[in-house]
Amino acid sequence: MAVLTLRAEGSARPEDVWLRYVTPSCWPSWSPQIRAVRVDAERIAAGTRGEVVSLFGVTAAFAVESVDDERWRWVWRVRLGPVRLRLYHEVRRRPGGSATILRIEGPAAALAAYAGPARWALGRLVRG
Repeated sequence: MAVLTLRAEGSARPEDVWLRYVTPSCWPSWSPQIRAVRVDAERIAAGTRGEVVSLFGVTAAFAVESVDDERWRWVWRVRLGPVRLRLYHEVRRRPGGSATILRIEGPAAALAAYAGPARWALGRLVRG
């Protein structure tokens, strides 16, 4: 099991970044590798389950483990065939904007493949 930590800072208000995170219908707007999200919830919460459809039509199942609205943190598990990832997200207030931190646990090859698209998405997430 490998671990990858990514960070991005931008001018978006942390409250707006958090809202973009907890609203699955917003995910494709800042994460270009996501084409659609299939979920029966307007807002994620512990226990929320669904599917993320990638730009190439590949579908990954997900389950949200925890959401902490006060600390702006959430954790979810994503499964694509035999590959399983656990992603920890956090939003922080910064002078003039926000920062987001993503820690991913999973197979090293999967983390290496996902690092580029994830960096791009995080930068878009915190952009004002």
